[in-house]
This record gives sequence, C-alpha cells and structure tokens, in this order.
Amino acid sequence: MSQNPTLYYAPGTCAQAVLIALHEAGAAFEAKRLNFAENEQRGAAYLAINPKGRVPALVTAQGVLSETPALLLYVAQTYPNAQLAPLNDPFQLAHMQEFNSFLASTVHVSHAHRPRASRWADDEAAQASMRAKVPHNMREAFAMIEQHYLGDKPWVMGDQYTVADGYLFTIASWLKSDSVDIAEFPRVAAHFERVKARPAVQKALAPA
Repeated sequence: MSQNPTLYYAPGTCAQAVLIALHEAGAAFEAKRLNFAENEQRGAAYLAINPKGRVPALVTAQGVLSETPALLLYVAQTYPNAQLAPLNDPFQLAHMQEFNSFLASTVHVSHAHRPRASRWADDEAAQASMRAKVPHNMREAFAMIEQHYLGDKPWVMGDQYTVADGYLFTIASWLKSDSVDIAEFPRVAAHFERVKARPAVQKALAPA
C-alpha cells in the first residue's frame, strides 16, 4: 500500500471538503475522482474500498476511513503544523466537531432530500413533498449557521481557519441548487468568498 493517502472524491460532493483540507495541510496524497454520471461509486472496484458506495473515502497506511467529519479530524491531527483544528483545547475541538456534525447530520441530510428523496420513500407523492420542503429546511439550517455559529467571526472557530471552514464552503455551494440565494445570509456569503479566495481552495477546485 502506498505510504501517501489516497482520497476518493467527486467534485461538488462533501468529499470536496476533505480535498480542500488536504491541500490546506500541504499533504502528499493521491486524488482519485469517481465518475458519478457513470455510477462508478457503485462499481465493484470502489465497493471493495468503501462498501457504503459513497464519497469520501481515504485509503491510509492503516486502513480505509470514510465520513467527512472523521476524515477532516484525521487530516487536522495528522498534519498538526497546518493548525487546521484547535487540537490543544478539548472544548474548542468539541465545538468544531459539533459544527461539523451539524453539517453532516442536519444540513447535508436536508439537502439530500431533493436529489435523493428515494432514499426515504418509494411513493412519488411523498418524494415530491420532501423535495418541496428542502428550501425551507436549508434556510432554517443556514439561519442557525449565520446567527449562532458564524456571527461576526471571520471563520467558524474565530480568528483561526480550520477544516470546518472548507466544509461550510462546500455545503454552502449547494444552496443555489436548492433554490436558496446565499445572499439571504450575508455572513455566510462573505465567508464563502473568503474561503474561495484561499490558494489551497482554488487548487482543490481546479479541474482534475
């Protein structure tokens, strides 16, 4: 197995947050892009790596990791000199994990009810009802982020950029597809532009 980790990702998915984190850390790694249009994430070769059939998956010398919050913490802890998490402060680290968990368990799931409604219901009318509720749920979640988590801080955790910022940037990029104007949330919109301007983020967003 290669000594450097290998990230399996697809552009525009939550895996983008991990790609951003690896670039921010200055890590040596290999990125393997999966073609979702061809359902490559459900192919036998990838399922042997990640039986969930989703991204991200990070192949390390110790084994395979999945789930975005876990991978973000792994990157922050593996490359501590990049200062991508408050590793020496248990409360602040837990607060960052609280935020990342909110993105994963609430915001991402709210968004997924639009393109992935069939995960929760087979009835077409039920799926349509779920999709119709997505803009409301996303607005509610981002109002929480705007007021409770961001406030007047430049970054999620205050003055220090962390892996949480690349994660928020990635999920905020879904708002347009969910029929929500990011301008409704000025602090989130300003944060989005700050993250987008970072060299590591530009590198992560560059076509593979």
